Amino acid sequence: SVSPTASLLAVRGQVSENGMPRFFRRFAEGVFDIPDLLARTDELADFVASAAVHYAFNPAKVTAIGYSNGANIASSLLLRHPETLAGAILLRPMTPYEPEPKPDLHGKSVFIASGQVDPIVRVADVNRLAEIFRSCGADVTHPFVDLGHGLVNSEIDEVREWFARKHSLHPSSTFS
Repeated sequence: SVSPTASLLAVRGQVSENGMPRFFRRFAEGVFDIPDLLARTDELADFVASAAVHYAFNPAKVTAIGYSNGANIASSLLLRHPETLAGAILLRPMTPYEPEPKPDLHGKSVFIASGQVDPIVRVADVNRLAEIFRSCGADVTHPFVDLGHGLVNSEIDEVREWFARKHSLHPSSTFS
């Protein structure tokens, strides 16, 4: 867990790719089915809103946590439905799309964990994602590690420290 005091709402993608659950379809590695991504993003926003009513939490305090495909839909959720999230922890994301119009992300915090030698996510692509968030007003933390697509414990520790700093003034909910 990122925080011992945060509530968790775990979601699972409804798309199956070779027996593995994903949040949205893709045509090939790094080539997203954008209409499906947008539709699944809207479904996820509706789910978070419904869960907020059912479990009585404030969706404006939700921090999404996602790895790879989960990070990509969390990015899309923040870009398409910014009212749904306080921010996001994105582990090995890529740029899902260029948002038009650009959302207002002032007051939102985003942590992007990237691998310098990630064979799936190019450095230029993830730098573009960080720039999109910054240009929309988000507070972005974007460390790189000399790794590929996998994660290491030191990165998770860094995420915990970042989350604690960002949320020390008020309790928050998370979903992963």
